[in-house]
Amino acid sequence: MQKREQGKSGGSGGGNAAPPPKRGRPFGSTAASVASASAADSVAPSTLLGPSLQIHNSFSVEQNNKRIVLALQSGLKSELTWALNTLTLLSFKEKDDMRKDACLAKIPGLLDALLQIIDDWRDIALPKELRKGQRTRTLGANSVITGFGNEYEALGSIALLPHSGLGPGSAAEISGQKNTSKRRRSEWWLDEDGLFNLDDEGRAEKQQCAVAASNIIRNFSFMPENEIAMAQHRHCLETVFQCIEDHIVEDEELVTNAIETIVNLAPLLDLRIFSSPKPSYIKITEKRAVQAIMGMLGSQVKAWHCAAAEFLGRMIINPDNEPLLLPFVPQIYKRLVDILSLQAFDAQAAAIGALYNLVDVNMDCRLKLASERWAVDRILKVIKTPHPVPEVCRKAAMIIEHLASDPQNRTSLLAYENAFAEILFSDGRHSDTFARILFELTSKPNNKIAAARGIWGM
Repeated sequence: MQKREQGKSGGSGGGNAAPPPKRGRPFGSTAASVASASAADSVAPSTLLGPSLQIHNSFSVEQNNKRIVLALQSGLKSELTWALNTLTLLSFKEKDDMRKDACLAKIPGLLDALLQIIDDWRDIALPKELRKGQRTRTLGANSVITGFGNEYEALGSIALLPHSGLGPGSAAEISGQKNTSKRRRSEWWLDEDGLFNLDDEGRAEKQQCAVAASNIIRNFSFMPENEIAMAQHRHCLETVFQCIEDHIVEDEELVTNAIETIVNLAPLLDLRIFSSPKPSYIKITEKRAVQAIMGMLGSQVKAWHCAAAEFLGRMIINPDNEPLLLPFVPQIYKRLVDILSLQAFDAQAAAIGALYNLVDVNMDCRLKLASERWAVDRILKVIKTPHPVPEVCRKAAMIIEHLASDPQNRTSLLAYENAFAEILFSDGRHSDTFARILFELTSKPNNKIAAARGIWGM
């Protein structure tokens, strides 16, 4: 990755390229953000996670780290509220505020405790029909009469339970059911939700705690001292990607926190961690992780597809991740071209940034993007409008230069020769770039002549 960054910085004028800036939460992160922002002053205190809390300047995390972790693990409402509020304030960092005490390395077990809160909510969040598996009960499995419903089969009774979905049948049917009883327990026993069922208020509290924990993890991902620990924590990545994978049924705020977390960790993230010998909790594979991001890229929520585009643009730079993303490259650049048609400047910036890295490292994308309908038109529109961020316009011009550097794109790009010449003489900021583009298109020989010279020595 360092080699690619050095090569890119050298090609754009020399000097070391600055690391990608951390992204803040964009306006409109959730569908109900506008309504919630307008009604923020009228929200009753009882509906919030807990009372407002101010941390005294003498509060030391090193002296209270065990108390914070134990409070998160206790599950007690008062202790949990105190720990989440404290960590929210400690993890929130203003521009001029350096909260070095909030480093994950100084609080052992904190990340696992926060992830456990999210896992507890996800265990009860999805309905039964969406759950993938059931628990297997082994207590009394070797006994003839277990007390779990198998005594009806053991005593040879043909009066089956009415809720089992089976009526009285022949002896062959009963014997077939005996053979399957070991691998399929009685459904009425396995359908229970647990010893302590939660009412709507309890589920709401679990959901609020999970959202608060995800917000703390998101805030931690903005701190450089936490990036390595979080990017190498398999349980953290699995939980985050699972929330993204279930973005259709999951809480919107939880999904937004998850996608922003991985965007911050993207420069250090290696997808091969999902096949590493590190202990796994959710069994997320590399393919499922990429498919989850592709689902976010195709979402209609602006904050989600913008974050997904930014994440893919940062991930493709790492050569270890490139083979895992190559099967999805045709879908990626087509969706990015669609995002360029949106009138939102932040969406255009995210798409341009991702395309800039894609065409730089992937030849297949470079060949097909030039022939993609509306692709060059929309990239030129970003330059002509122009985009309020000059760096976005510069990257858009560099994308066209990358396309022009391939001889196979020369025919399709010559149709835009007049548009390139117009920008050359009207916009002094990009005149050098478009001068090189026109030189590539008109001065160099085509690929057939170049191949003949190489073969016959012409």
